[in-house]
Amino acid sequence: MAGGRDDARGGTDPVVDADGLEKTYGDTSALSGVSLSVGRGEVFGLIGPNGAGKTTLVRALTGTTVPDAGSVTILGETPEAVDRNRIAVLPQAFSPPNRLTARELLTYYAGLYDDASDPDAVLADVGLADDGDTWYENLSGGQQRRVCVGAAIVNDPDLLFLDEPTTGIDPAGRRTVWNLLEALAAAGTTIVLTTHDMAEAERLTDRVGLLADGALVAQETPTTLVADHGGSSRLTIEADDGAGSTGGAGTAAIERALAEHALEYPVDSFEHGVVVNDIEPAEIGRVVDALEAADVHYTGLEWSEPGLEDVYLSLAGEVERAGTDKVVAAGGERR
Repeated sequence: MAGGRDDARGGTDPVVDADGLEKTYGDTSALSGVSLSVGRGEVFGLIGPNGAGKTTLVRALTGTTVPDAGSVTILGETPEAVDRNRIAVLPQAFSPPNRLTARELLTYYAGLYDDASDPDAVLADVGLADDGDTWYENLSGGQQRRVCVGAAIVNDPDLLFLDEPTTGIDPAGRRTVWNLLEALAAAGTTIVLTTHDMAEAERLTDRVGLLADGALVAQETPTTLVADHGGSSRLTIEADDGAGSTGGAGTAAIERALAEHALEYPVDSFEHGVVVNDIEPAEIGRVVDALEAADVHYTGLEWSEPGLEDVYLSLAGEVERAGTDKVVAAGGERR
């Protein structure tokens, strides 16, 4: 987690401050009373299903969409009044000219600001020091996205908005970008990012807001969200088909073996095995001993603990089950 700031809450003078944001398209509410506060040097992540309103929220925060109700200030000003030298935005869809080299592109964007970073230094920051003379169109998709990240940070912004920043980037390039964003946050840059990558959210963010059906249904540190909504640790035992097993086969045999040895864990059965809940790693040996003592064969054994993805699935699922999944009436899917 960026800088380990689990207790960040935006402070008394937040860099981003939104209160009661509402935005409606036709009969559908894209934003429904969204309030959030982000402090200096904090990395705030927005996660949620497609169509949940993440991009609409980012647009409202940056002034490219005017909310129907509510208020926004960034860096102490309204989005329209803030000094554009102090902020940067990387949209999800960003297509710079193909027939410029990576260096030429960053030089161009640097020229838009009063005091920008050296383009070659930025190329190095995004892991493209050796590709500065390559035309943008000849770069791979992941390299192109890294050039776009470079364009977003070339003015060394105080506040950085990133919409799906690492989409299409290979694992090595993704880690380069992660390291860069962590360094920016450590130096005081405030970052608001949207992502579908739960590993990215867990690695980078100090707090996460889960947006569903236009509302922030939860916002907390990843650790707290996992503790409150992620569920329990679990051991998945995949059943054998029974060949060579004298103690029985399949889900029923596993459940019987656990019961016979008084292993009283909450158990969920599925077609090809059993999930043992609320079990710590030190207890796995007792389960294995019980299965072996009953001569029950199994084909797989996997222990896992809950993560941010479990939180996402749990909370987003609750919203969907409540029947709140909607589509924008005015021409397309809500973003």
